[in-house]
Amino acid sequence: MGQLKVLLLLLLMLLLMKCHLTKTNAGVYATTTAGDITNAGVTLLRLRQTNAGVTLLRVSQVSPTKTTTGITLLRLLQVSPYQDCWRCHLTNNTAGVTLLRLLSHLTKNTAGVTLLRLLQVSPYYDCYRLLQTDAGDILLRTLCYCYCWCHLNYDCYMCYCYFNLLRLLQVGQNYTLSMHFQGVLNDQLEGFYRSVYKDDAGVDRWLACTQFQSTHARKAFPCLDEPSYKATFQVWLARTENMTAVSNMPRISSYPIADQPGWTWDEFGKSVPMSTYLLAFMISDLHYRNSTSNDHVFFRVWARENALDQVEYALEKGPDMLRFYEDFFNISFPLPKQDMVALPDFGPGAMENWGLINYRETLLLLKPSVSSAADKINVAQVMSHELAHMWFGNLVTAKWWDDLWLNEGFATFLQYLGTNSVEPSWNILDNFLIDGNHNVMGVDSLENSHPMRVKVGRSTRELNSNIIYRKGSAIIRMMGHFLSEKTLRKGLSTYLEELKYDNAEQDDLWHYLTQQAHNDGTLEPDVTVKMIMDTWTLQSGYPVITVERDTKGTTATIKQERFLKKRSENSSCSTQGQLWWVPLSYTTKEESNFHNTVPKRWMKNSETSMKIESLPEKHEWVIFNLQETGYYRVNYDLENWYLLIHQLRSDHSKIHAANRAQIIDDSFDLASAGLLPISTALSVYSYLLKETDFVPWEAAMANMNVLKNMFIDQPTFGALRSYLLSLLIPLYNSIGFEDDHNDHVILQQKRHSAVRWACYLKHNDCNSKAKALFNQWMQSPSNSSIISSNVRGSVLCAAIRHGGELEWTFAWNQYLNSNSPGEKIAIQTALGCTKKVWLLIRYLDMAFTAGSGVRKQDSAGVFTSVANNPIGQAIAWSYLRNNAKRIYKYIGSGYIINQCLYSATRGFKTHSKLKEVGKFHSDVKHILEAAGGERVVREVTETISYNIQWMANHYQTITNWLNTEGYSSKLPNA
Repeated sequence: MGQLKVLLLLLLMLLLMKCHLTKTNAGVYATTTAGDITNAGVTLLRLRQTNAGVTLLRVSQVSPTKTTTGITLLRLLQVSPYQDCWRCHLTNNTAGVTLLRLLSHLTKNTAGVTLLRLLQVSPYYDCYRLLQTDAGDILLRTLCYCYCWCHLNYDCYMCYCYFNLLRLLQVGQNYTLSMHFQGVLNDQLEGFYRSVYKDDAGVDRWLACTQFQSTHARKAFPCLDEPSYKATFQVWLARTENMTAVSNMPRISSYPIADQPGWTWDEFGKSVPMSTYLLAFMISDLHYRNSTSNDHVFFRVWARENALDQVEYALEKGPDMLRFYEDFFNISFPLPKQDMVALPDFGPGAMENWGLINYRETLLLLKPSVSSAADKINVAQVMSHELAHMWFGNLVTAKWWDDLWLNEGFATFLQYLGTNSVEPSWNILDNFLIDGNHNVMGVDSLENSHPMRVKVGRSTRELNSNIIYRKGSAIIRMMGHFLSEKTLRKGLSTYLEELKYDNAEQDDLWHYLTQQAHNDGTLEPDVTVKMIMDTWTLQSGYPVITVERDTKGTTATIKQERFLKKRSENSSCSTQGQLWWVPLSYTTKEESNFHNTVPKRWMKNSETSMKIESLPEKHEWVIFNLQETGYYRVNYDLENWYLLIHQLRSDHSKIHAANRAQIIDDSFDLASAGLLPISTALSVYSYLLKETDFVPWEAAMANMNVLKNMFIDQPTFGALRSYLLSLLIPLYNSIGFEDDHNDHVILQQKRHSAVRWACYLKHNDCNSKAKALFNQWMQSPSNSSIISSNVRGSVLCAAIRHGGELEWTFAWNQYLNSNSPGEKIAIQTALGCTKKVWLLIRYLDMAFTAGSGVRKQDSAGVFTSVANNPIGQAIAWSYLRNNAKRIYKYIGSGYIINQCLYSATRGFKTHSKLKEVGKFHSDVKHILEAAGGERVVREVTETISYNIQWMANHYQTITNWLNTEGYSSKLPNA
């Protein structure tokens, strides 16, 4: 211990080095991390990496299961956002070092250690050594240069750095690793990166911040970049006096840097134990407003100075949401402060760094009278999602990315509860069917879907985020209905309390929920949550339940099988044996009790069929899966379908709105898969003439979009458009075009959807009003209130679609000048609506050109806006094929190629396009492989094959039906 004190004293006496900046002052930074060091399955060393900035260091790592110690000293990390790198400078071979205090857990002596994760971080040659604290140095063996970033043995695929020693490590000894390194302050929105925005005077303002999930901490510094390696962290950040530094924990002291006039060190408190990817820090000139409404958590929201007036909603609702989660879980938020930051350029939507949550500006800022109801709902839900992560994901973290759904599925489920707690009048829980179940069931009905829990290799990008987020939340919702809300809540609280600051696998969750369910009597003693839920998390897809009643109707045969949109020749083999534990809830016309969602029967994973008796006679309908609380589809015999259609036409209010949405969605997808006549599904839609509820209409519009994409380039699109518009006009007329921000949020949502579809389907009244409003705006460009926010997107798209270069250029200039994130996104999307081919090509070029006005975070959004344009789809696809490598180089991540591939191919439905996708795959395979693109290509290929089959099976049938019903290309009168 005495030797360690001497070492600390000597290090503190080292002289500081000066930082040389270009242009204006920016900042000096340092960081921290932690983790276990393993070799061949044996824990060798545990370390906690703490940034010590210039000369300070800290020791500590506390694990719920083990107590270990470690130190890291990062000497003088020089950073300027105007430079492209930051480094640990060397003076006399001692001034810049990383010291890792290693507590040995060796079970045998070893001379080789797999130690650190490195990517875009380069240890200097001959600038590292291993110190044995009790017996002097152990030098590393001579190491060969084998990778451009690293002068030691390096695994390029896994980003591992291997250290070979000249002497064996001894069991029971403590060791310290000393290392010089440099890293890249990148422009890729990952790791430690820089960003720039313009102030009101048009001056560039730079900031540096972090995005470490899932595996990007290794881009900033050598570390153990795995979620199970939890540790406490302490951070020192150096900055110029005109900047502000923030990190996960509160600042506990600041002091000037000797011999560095105008520079200050900020020291932050030691964190609670957490995973490396949750570490965060930022140096910027952003400003904040704070709230003290939560008596034990200091709450701040940060933004650009000229956008600070847009943080009020987040500042008001954020503390209330935090308090809701504290009460819901009966566990206090463990940190003394919570910062939320609106970053001008941020790759993900948001990131749940503990105590320092980062957001895109569009998902945190709201400008009164300019932001729409949809903007407000998005901000509330994303904020609720990220704050839920403070418990699910941060307090208890998935042990490995295989169980990422434990983090993201729960946060997605809880975001509805958190939002409902602060905005109960929105009835946001009703939206779950559309946002949750329906949004994921499409991709999960592909044969190439994957389970929620699936083995992850090097990157979570190998996973489909919809499966992890949306399906995860859907099966949690299902679980809440068969366990009861009370049992689920108490079980989750125990799970979090028992495993706090630790890691978990899904079996841990099943254990605590089973324990609570048995205590409460909501599960039979011989049934466990694991028995039920493993069938949902370890298998791909979901079942379709078929209900066939006998001739009298009182007995039904219930069957289950996996639902697939398209069955290939091998489908029966690949899905054989796929069965689920299915909670069966149902009601009848006479009973009409849609609120008792507790299952009346269970269909086990050992049963392909079962009988249910005591049903009413066949002249009365039955409905299964009440409020669609189960994650499955339901098919009936045709007679029951006719009874349901008759009920919808005569008095649709007798069926719960959620089940009306279910009937709409199930009937269309069952028909698309060939399990129901397409004419039956179209007959269901006829009742929409009387429907006014938001949720059934959203379900219908999602499937209207499928029909639109299939028919858009076909000669009978006019007839389809006439049919769809005939359904929509009553809703449009009842709601009206004119918007009022005093209307209820649900009414504003309905107006947004109705106007969007009416203008797209070329309704004369809608398009005339849209063009008139746009012309008024062109006359008074500074008056954003001319076009109401809830119809802005529809108005802009219609005007730009029917306009030319003049309208497009005006909108582009408004985009550049807008200070409202929501308004910018609406304009950005509308710019892709033009019919001018050369403007679409220019817009795509802007999306992937530095300094064009389009931020990197928005590049994929611009591409999608062009690809969604019927004229732009071929342009977007051609652009992607010809520029994929340039796009990859510009963005710095292959993930952008995946996003663009999805968008560009969504409407493909020919064999020639299928071949083009195959050729594209072979041309850029190396890029796709780096970002989980092999999965994307499989999904895209299967989707195109499905579209080809859909056209072959249904196009002519629907065309004949439209002709029989009297629809033609002539538009109906309003």
